[in-house]
Amino acid sequence: GETVGGIVMMLRGENSREVVARLEARVHEINESGVLPDGITLAPFYRRSLVVEASMRTVLEALAAGSVLVLAVLLLLLRSARGAFVVILALPLSILLTFTVLRVAGIDANLMSLGGLAISIGMIIDATIIQVENVQRRLAENGHAGDRLAIVRAAAMEVRRPSILGELIIALTFVPIVTLQGLEGKMFSPLAFTVALALLSSLLLSIFVIPVLCLAFLRPDHKESPVLHAIRRVYRPALGWTLGHRAVVIAMGGVLVAGAMALVPRLGTEFLPIMDEGAFDMDVQLLPGISLDKALETTLEVQARLSRFPELVTVVSRTGQTGVAPEARGVDKTGFVGDLKPRAEWTSAGSRDELMEKMREAVSDIPGMNASFSQPIQCRIDELVAGTRAQVIVKVSGEDLSVLKRKASEIATVLSGIEGLADLAEEKVAGQPYLTVTVDRARIARHGLNVADVLGLIETAVGGKSISQVYLENRVADVAIRLPDDHRRSPEALRALLVQTPAGGRLPLGELAAVEVQEGPVQVSREDGERRIGIELNVAGRDIGSVVREAQAAIRQRVALPPGYYLTWGGQFENQQAAMRRLSLIAPAVAALIFLLLLATFGGLRPALLVIFNLPFALAGGVFALWLSGLYLSVPASVGFIVLFGVAVLNGLVLVSSIMQLRAEGRPTPEAVEAGCESRLRPVLMTAAIAIFSLLPMVVATGPGAEVQRPLAVVVIGGLITSTLLTLLVLPALYGWFEGERVPAVELGMER
Repeated sequence: GETVGGIVMMLRGENSREVVARLEARVHEINESGVLPDGITLAPFYRRSLVVEASMRTVLEALAAGSVLVLAVLLLLLRSARGAFVVILALPLSILLTFTVLRVAGIDANLMSLGGLAISIGMIIDATIIQVENVQRRLAENGHAGDRLAIVRAAAMEVRRPSILGELIIALTFVPIVTLQGLEGKMFSPLAFTVALALLSSLLLSIFVIPVLCLAFLRPDHKESPVLHAIRRVYRPALGWTLGHRAVVIAMGGVLVAGAMALVPRLGTEFLPIMDEGAFDMDVQLLPGISLDKALETTLEVQARLSRFPELVTVVSRTGQTGVAPEARGVDKTGFVGDLKPRAEWTSAGSRDELMEKMREAVSDIPGMNASFSQPIQCRIDELVAGTRAQVIVKVSGEDLSVLKRKASEIATVLSGIEGLADLAEEKVAGQPYLTVTVDRARIARHGLNVADVLGLIETAVGGKSISQVYLENRVADVAIRLPDDHRRSPEALRALLVQTPAGGRLPLGELAAVEVQEGPVQVSREDGERRIGIELNVAGRDIGSVVREAQAAIRQRVALPPGYYLTWGGQFENQQAAMRRLSLIAPAVAALIFLLLLATFGGLRPALLVIFNLPFALAGGVFALWLSGLYLSVPASVGFIVLFGVAVLNGLVLVSSIMQLRAEGRPTPEAVEAGCESRLRPVLMTAAIAIFSLLPMVVATGPGAEVQRPLAVVVIGGLITSTLLTLLVLPALYGWFEGERVPAVELGMER
């Protein structure tokens, strides 16, 4: 049935959860006050706070699960409850310091900032792990002999520089992400800022707090974990084999990287993964000029069919408006908004895409109607950012509206044959009925009339005319008159209207003017000063990038545009292209920044190049992970590759620093390589394993918001796996070649 509805718009800069909470309290107060008539209440049909709370719950659950997995890996590989306690204590301390700074800076905790913490759990404690592991090892080697303070200090200083610089490199890789613009900038800037802040917080702790905790809690009676002992038994012969077959190992690494590069063109591409909001939004486009009664009849039919789906809690239609947007439109447009039940209670479909497809089929046979499906927040952002409520829009621009209409129809026909397209809708530019009154100037002149006399009658009869004002307490309202419906509903009724002449006579309007209904344009859209027609479409079951590429090729082959007419592609595809262009500048800048820091760390070009060799292997792992998981190359995945730069470099930095330190002590290169790899096996495995396991909850999470974080987590996990293998096997094989006959200086970072 019909209801009276309203929309509450939040002021810019306000917190949505707080605003909705205050609003709900006020609505409850109104319902309980008895102000409304009996049987009438205010009830929300869409609340944005639900998706906010659900997405926050998803991230917090992933954060908690990641922390538990980190603790389990620590106990498994470190085999020291005291050591695990020191490491895990760094996590809440870093997060507490991060939240303190965020609070002072006035930044709210949201999906992306909390997601940043969930993603960076393993990174936050990397420096702490390296320090605790080295202190634990040195204490075990010295037993109860020697000065504990001196041993702890020496062990902390031994790994201080590489661990601190490694953590600093990871933090700095997030800084360029803040430069992203547009929607991707709004989303990922809070993530990058929060992660960088958390890493810097952990850096301060590793310098000033962790060594003190090591001195207080760690004991020399430490035995190696059975798991790590088993890994060592496998690693020693594997390392020996790689050192004896360097060319084969390096060739295998090159094949791995080449294979990953060959896979890149096969990856699907998209702007951002679609987040499940737990609600649906559908727009219905009827024929231009449809009457209000017919529009309401069609709307009720659509609503009845949608209501058959048990997954829908509520469904509300708004004729003359679309979705949750406040802008008024014609009666030929109706927006539907509805809340969905939790996924566990669904019976008609197993996924959102499947449910939308079944809803699309349910209303597809209603004549004279185009329907497009989306979600409230998604379609609103698409419309505000890209000017369309669909995922993709093809815009045909030119001068002549008739040519534009013809070419747009040809393009729509071509697009209808592309697999994976849904909700294809050509912008309506014709078919709107117009009432036109053409005054016969010669006839009205014979009767002493002018044009204003005739058109004034039409204005009063059809539109109404204000004749007076009435005062209602402190308000003033106009009093307008116009003819009843049956005297102005049709051209015939208007032709029968009598026009008063100066001579006192009355003549039918039909004798003085031609009154008829003509078809005209519904709207004329312009962009950059030129007329254009848009063809909107959504993508289902495929990635946007491949669909657009196939569509562009088909249009080039089958549609010829006249000179002066051209196509542009908008919507999410346009945003994706712009974001990828910016990321293609950011990624090399990050790599260059890392290389400069490595150069400053080692004081020489060759060891810096050796460590930077980690990057292609890390990228290869990220590409393979995306391909195996079936995810698309999107902005979150690209951000994951940038994050991977810093994470992948850390272990290589620690290992090369250890080997160089042993060489500086005078050991031969083969012995230094083997001893360095042996001593750094545990910290390398621990940092990699903890980072991987801390990200696993984001990969397997199914709640709202997980869709945006998952590609980033998958890329980092895949890259860590391959870069860790490189660090432990390929990098030692390369070390001798890179070092040549040079003798390292005693202090790391001095000129050789």
